[in-house]
Amino acid sequence: MIKLHGHELSGNSYKVRLLLELLGVPFTWVRVDLMAGEHKSPAFLALNPFGQVPVLEEDGTTLGDAQAILFYLAARQGDGQWLPADPLAQARVVRWLSTAAGEVRQGPENARLHHLFGVTSISIERASEKAAFILDQLERHLADRPWLELERPTIADIAVFPYVALAGDGGIDLAPYPNVRAWIGRIQALPGYVGMKGLEA
Repeated sequence: MIKLHGHELSGNSYKVRLLLELLGVPFTWVRVDLMAGEHKSPAFLALNPFGQVPVLEEDGTTLGDAQAILFYLAARQGDGQWLPADPLAQARVVRWLSTAAGEVRQGPENARLHHLFGVTSISIERASEKAAFILDQLERHLADRPWLELERPTIADIAVFPYVALAGDGGIDLAPYPNVRAWIGRIQALPGYVGMKGLEA
């Protein structure tokens, strides 16, 4: 049985939970109390020395990092639906996992951390600039396609989705991005979709 350690307000925890639900894979949710610093406790650091959620446990294997977990689950459980086998198509999907950990994190995710959680070490001006950049890129990219890559949803979409869809938590308006908003709606319409706070089903 899979155990997923995470927090209900973490977009990175949510994207793994979302993929598990879309795959129909049973799992046990283990809440990590980030506000109380549980992710820095010795017990949690034994699971993930980086002190971050999510963490996935399965059959004695422990894996941290949301993007790595998405790749693992799609390769192990997805029957090729969520991660293509073709090397070029796979590379194009993985590129968006890097974007989720790079531009999306530097933009919408950091803006959300600043506004919602009061992380004052984050420059909201820089986060807003980065958010505008990646949202402009996504808007153009989605102008002539329903999904980020291929003609079906993949882990590219699941990786990028949460913090883009939660941009309003960071004071970022998605109104100027109709293609992005339509893409968010397509993800929310997928069979098995589950929401989180701010992204209710």
